[in-house]
Amino acid sequence: QVQLVESGGGLVQAGGSLRLSCAVSGRTFSNYGMGWFRQAPGKEREFVAAISWNGRYVYYTDSVKGRFTISRDNAKNTVYLQMNSLKHEDTAVYYCGAANNGRTPIRVGECDYWGLGTQVTVSS
Repeated sequence: QVQLVESGGGLVQAGGSLRLSCAVSGRTFSNYGMGWFRQAPGKEREFVAAISWNGRYVYYTDSVKGRFTISRDNAKNTVYLQMNSLKHEDTAVYYCGAANNGRTPIRVGECDYWGLGTQVTVSS
């Protein structure tokens, strides 16, 4: 079984920055493509960013390109999401997801494991 634990959320003013972390345990981290997703109140969970198992390929939803950066440290079993120039519309619960068998999850249905999420609130 794989466990994912997100951290780093909080309250920040518009234009500020946060860095989310997702610590993974239970299996070989480097086997998993990793993704960040978010869910705002009353909305469906949506894709934010993803990174391949070896870190070679990254993907972003259009609304965060140029502002967010996903990265991973396989030695620390951790994936990160650096969020800069935050906007009020980035407010959501952010979830970390993992896909096994070398896949990179860019859709909610492609994640085999999920964390419990961390709240990000951006005040306008």
